[in-house]
Amino acid sequence: MVAALVGLALYAIYGGYFAREIVIEIAILAILAISLDVVAGFGGMVSLCHGAILGVSAYTYGILTAKLGYPALPSAVAAIAAAAVFGTVVGWITARTTGIYFIMATLAFGQMAYTVIFKSRWLGGDDGMGGLPRFDLDWAGIAMNKSLPFALFAVLAIFACYVAAAWVMRSAFGRTLCGIHSNEPRMRAIGVSTVMHRARAMGFSGLLAGVAGIVAAQHIQYISPELLFWTVSGEALIVVILGGLGTLIGPMIGAIAFVLLKHELSDYTDHWHIVVGLVLIATVLAGGRGLYGQIEHWMGRRRPEGAARNA
Repeated sequence: MVAALVGLALYAIYGGYFAREIVIEIAILAILAISLDVVAGFGGMVSLCHGAILGVSAYTYGILTAKLGYPALPSAVAAIAAAAVFGTVVGWITARTTGIYFIMATLAFGQMAYTVIFKSRWLGGDDGMGGLPRFDLDWAGIAMNKSLPFALFAVLAIFACYVAAAWVMRSAFGRTLCGIHSNEPRMRAIGVSTVMHRARAMGFSGLLAGVAGIVAAQHIQYISPELLFWTVSGEALIVVILGGLGTLIGPMIGAIAFVLLKHELSDYTDHWHIVVGLVLIATVLAGGRGLYGQIEHWMGRRRPEGAARNA
């Protein structure tokens, strides 16, 4: 994780403006993928509404700042809280479903949110909303309107979200969520409220996705309903699978690989999706562990061999 974050920071510092734009794009996708990995990788809840949760955060931030004129920082806090509430509501309603039914229910919620914003003329409709401000840190000597400080801020946001997700997943709540994923009837038999745990997991995941929404809103200071479309959630799911489901670090590695592949391949062909698709198929056929998950698997196999030799 440290190597990946330091690499992104150095790439932003020495790579120029275009490199910084790539780093910010990676950061938004990585944070969204980490938030999805919390519920999909550890809770077994494959959600297709995380793009909508990101969009709820971005639009709440846009309404409070561009429409109502509130300061950026408290508006960002309120927007992240709105994303967490939206995620909790979706989680509470859909928590009684599993498998394909949960996927379709979350997809329906996401598309409803997309339609509401797409049809709202006050929010700009399909034209979107512009004029969103970035954080004002001039008092600290940090010019957030410049590309490098904002790119480093995005990298710091990845680190903060990873630490928060790792801390929660290592807590009693995280272990209970994993238990529900492994054997829900047994967890219910010992008195665990699986519905509430799933709802809270979606709420926490929504909070992390809300951070991605704030970074996305401040990136080009413009938002559109496309942020809420289901393909955004699908892209995040691809990144999670590519990097390693249930690893937290994997989504970050997957986001780096996905974005770099996209930009490098698009220089040679408009059909870069085919190459990414082939890489994803190869990853799944190789065991479905993802890039980082496969590394963990190899390391796990080597440890017993080393322990046996030492014995």
